[in-house]
Amino acid sequence: MTHDVSPVLEAWASSRTFTYTEWSDAELVRAKGEDRVSVVIPARNEQATIGAIVTTIRERLMDEIPLVDEILVVDSRSTDDTALIAEAAGARVVGQDDVTRGLPRMEGKGDALWAGLAASTGDVVAFVDGDLEDFSAHFVTGLLGPLLTDASVEFVKGFYHRPLHRATGVEPDGGGRVTELAARPLINLFWPELAGVVQPLAGEYAGRRRVLERIPFVSGYGVEIAMLIDLLAEAGLDALAQVDLGVRHHRHQSTEALGRMSAQIMVTAWGRLHRAGMVTEELPPSTLMTQFRRGHDGGLPRLDREIVTHEVGVTERPPLASLRRVPGLVAS
Repeated sequence: MTHDVSPVLEAWASSRTFTYTEWSDAELVRAKGEDRVSVVIPARNEQATIGAIVTTIRERLMDEIPLVDEILVVDSRSTDDTALIAEAAGARVVGQDDVTRGLPRMEGKGDALWAGLAASTGDVVAFVDGDLEDFSAHFVTGLLGPLLTDASVEFVKGFYHRPLHRATGVEPDGGGRVTELAARPLINLFWPELAGVVQPLAGEYAGRRRVLERIPFVSGYGVEIAMLIDLLAEAGLDALAQVDLGVRHHRHQSTEALGRMSAQIMVTAWGRLHRAGMVTEELPPSTLMTQFRRGHDGGLPRLDREIVTHEVGVTERPPLASLRRVPGLVAS
């Protein structure tokens, strides 16, 4: 049974949803004014894609038009040539552990994003993933559009079609499985104001430093959903916007890996529910994820399974503004 769309959701989606084609390069440069714009790219073992991403941003948005002032790649403990390739392409490269030296060591993408915010200098900061294939500069200009042209917008989320390549063919919108199976149900149940966000887990987004520095960053794969929930509380729904960026191509993870991502998102949501007084315990009963892999014997599948257990608890960096008040704690 279907129901009418909530008036709040409908009003927000109609007034705060855009497409990347709505702004010309010249319009964005004029609207930028004196603001500095940084593009932060967290990357771990992305030597196959990082060079093309950095080169595209530099050539199109720095050399051709003066829109981006800084490209910062956060090397998240890579064991390949990610850092060397990014630097050769024109990025400033910082090590995740160098930026967070003096603070507790944390794992995961969220910590690299926090380090990128700490080390970057822009008044407006755009984040893009380091594994994007067929990267285009509109992934950056689309995110910047609402922020540079509307002073009431504090944060912009990207969304796109995500083709999923299978042995049997391509599903045009087969990506985003964790969104549909974990993040979207959680948002609709507990934060319905955010139900109009098309892709809450998208890795492409941008915000004003003044608001990004006031929220914590979850260290693992819960960072994106936590960011939305925290920004809703910090800035309000009308300060959030989203932009259609077209099609996004990137590598896909295994179902087993997606299960662990989903668990981290659920643990993150639990923590936000606790802060809101909706659950009494700070942590769920367990943060261990048990999964099963098919065993093999002599090349033939076995009927039994290998049991694999992972810790899916999350930690988080505090709002950067709280540490800025302690000189020397955070590199920038």
